[in-house]
Amino acid sequence: MIYELAILAHADVIDDKIASFTKMISDVVKENNGDVLIQDDWGVRTFAQATKHGVTKGRYLYYIYNADTTCNVEINRRLGIDEKVIRSLFVKLGEDAKRESIVKAYKTPFSKKYHGSAAAPEAAATTGEEDFEDPEADKRKFSKRRSCWFTAKKITPSWKDPATYSWLISEFGKISPARVSGISRKYQRRITSEIKMARQLGIASYLSNRIAE
Repeated sequence: MIYELAILAHADVIDDKIASFTKMISDVVKENNGDVLIQDDWGVRTFAQATKHGVTKGRYLYYIYNADTTCNVEINRRLGIDEKVIRSLFVKLGEDAKRESIVKAYKTPFSKKYHGSAAAPEAAATTGEEDFEDPEADKRKFSKRRSCWFTAKKITPSWKDPATYSWLISEFGKISPARVSGISRKYQRRITSEIKMARQLGIASYLSNRIAE
């Protein structure tokens, strides 16, 4: 199974510590006959909303690897006893057979090496949409005709790609219902889940439509 792991560490964590995180994850994955497919450092970011302890910044580390649930349990245990870790998130991405497509599809505006967004105009070339528009300007057209924007654009929302969901969050932090946005039930459920994960990692705010910078 292919998984993604996001680690939110304290902003003052040093590079040697980052290397130790990567080594630990690589060692545990290999012990479980898996491989680390992507390792990405998003750097220090300002949270969309401060934590309950008043922390406003953190360093984001991201990994994609193939392994079993036993591997995740051990990695989670080790991260849980590390005082430099604020939060972590494990997400199942798909079966091993989809490894190539999963790795190829990875991009986020927070990364330098894999910078990009599925909702950016340049993504039109891969979706076949010649008249691709920015979702913020495009959403009213789809909501009026009750057509799902994600289905039409062949885009899958992702917690690490705010452009795919930020326009569905109101200034008060409310998620737009399907009857207003025109999003299908399938994608409405997915959007809700992705926004909750983004909030867990400080990428999206609970109280506004602010996004981490």
